[in-house]
Amino acid sequence: MRWWKILGLAAFAGVAATGVVIARGERRRRAYTPDEIRAKLRERHSESPSESSPE
Repeated sequence: MRWWKILGLAAFAGVAATGVVIARGERRRRAYTPDEIRAKLRERHSESPSESSPE
């Protein structure tokens, strides 16, 4: 019965660690201003090859 407790605690620690990683990524994502996001998207769009141009 003791190993069930250890397994449960390990699972709980894994779920908690995953939540921390997700929250950290979300905070980093929300730190951008709308102007920064717009500039990054425009830059990425200008770097990508256009669909109408032949290779």
